[in-house]
Amino acid sequence: MSIKEIVCIGAGYVGGPTMSVIAEKCPHINVTVVDLNEDRIKAWQTDDLPIYEPELLDVVKVARGRNLFFSTEIEKNIAKADVVFVSVNTPTKTFGKGAGVAANLEFIGKCARSIRKYAKRDLIVVEKSTLPVRTAEALEKILHSGESDYHFEVLSNPEFLAEGTAINDLQNPDRVLIGGRENETGQKAIADLVEIYSNWVSPEKILTTNTWSSELSKLVANAFLAQRVSSINSISALCEKTEADITEVSKAISMDSRIGAKFLNASVGFGGSCFKKDILNLVYICRHYGLNEVADYWDQVVIMNDYQQTRFVDKIIATMFNTVSDKKITALGFAFKANTGDTRESPAIIIVKQLVEERARVYVSDPKALKQAKHDLDGLDVVLEEDPYEACKGADAVCILTEWQAYKDLDYKKIYANMNKPAFIFDGRNIINPQELYEIGFNVYPIGKAALER
Repeated sequence: MSIKEIVCIGAGYVGGPTMSVIAEKCPHINVTVVDLNEDRIKAWQTDDLPIYEPELLDVVKVARGRNLFFSTEIEKNIAKADVVFVSVNTPTKTFGKGAGVAANLEFIGKCARSIRKYAKRDLIVVEKSTLPVRTAEALEKILHSGESDYHFEVLSNPEFLAEGTAINDLQNPDRVLIGGRENETGQKAIADLVEIYSNWVSPEKILTTNTWSSELSKLVANAFLAQRVSSINSISALCEKTEADITEVSKAISMDSRIGAKFLNASVGFGGSCFKKDILNLVYICRHYGLNEVADYWDQVVIMNDYQQTRFVDKIIATMFNTVSDKKITALGFAFKANTGDTRESPAIIIVKQLVEERARVYVSDPKALKQAKHDLDGLDVVLEEDPYEACKGADAVCILTEWQAYKDLDYKKIYANMNKPAFIFDGRNIINPQELYEIGFNVYPIGKAALER
């Protein structure tokens, strides 16, 4: 099949950037991103994009209006498509069987029914959303049920993007994974998708597998990354008790080539839309197949992450004379990581909410995430202030919750001068020099290191 028209259902953090790069690299293919959210589609048509991602706007500008389009007309665009990517949200279920652990596949099912209803030719349907293993089987059953004269070949093509570096991850991927059926039509569809990526990705980086290996690999990749974060965070708690330094321990073990240095920075924990959701999904699948010991193993990764956030709040309370009631505490950072405005599952949400429960007067500052913070903290008595210096005025304590470069470069002498004394700083990302802040006058509490107290 000669692919001329690609349609992606879902204009979010995955669909928007992925389709923008495909359009940039494949000017001979029309790429249309569709979504029911009119405001989101309108934003994609401006320079004020609905998501913040470094370099994304530059890529969008290259292709938008040439071969990259954004639309709310789902029926019209599915009808002309050769390939449909499905990139809709698959949140953790909040109801019924599997609530709190299983993926909610409601939107996936609705997409499949829309594709079946509006298709005008045989289609390749590509799972781009992170999905439980064997979801393609359910998609196929929906697509081929009812009355349809067309054949739908379902492929798994999971994304491996890190927010903040998503454009580079797409333009220079470690690998592109494509899974499909091991029959003639499945292999032909895989070859068609390989041809698209081959416009900019070298052949040795394009890995083809069966459908189920591809689906499971995405969950396992995120589980392994999150496991490293929880592992180093567990050791950070031990370091604080033994006067070891987590940064030194991390460096020592990372020099072992079998271990490496990535994802070994102690912090208040991992966040984002994928890690927790995918691990809980993995746990649910394991329990479904009776692998309870395996499920318990991976569940502990999430338990440790929750513990790290609660431990951080407990330290603040204990340090500030066992109460934060009516004390001003400023949270620097609300996004789950630097260089994104995404706050989904951000450790800052839990930390801020627990501090509010303790009746602290909480101020939140973030260069990109305050709009989303307003939504996440709706109904709570929290002040949002973009200017970090204003947010810190009159504060009893400052908590660094996101590793923004801007927070490394702040004038902490100025901040200290305008804080109540004694002044406390809790560095939840280990991005500032504890000794330098101590010499300014702060009581300093890093993660996994001895506190510097006056």
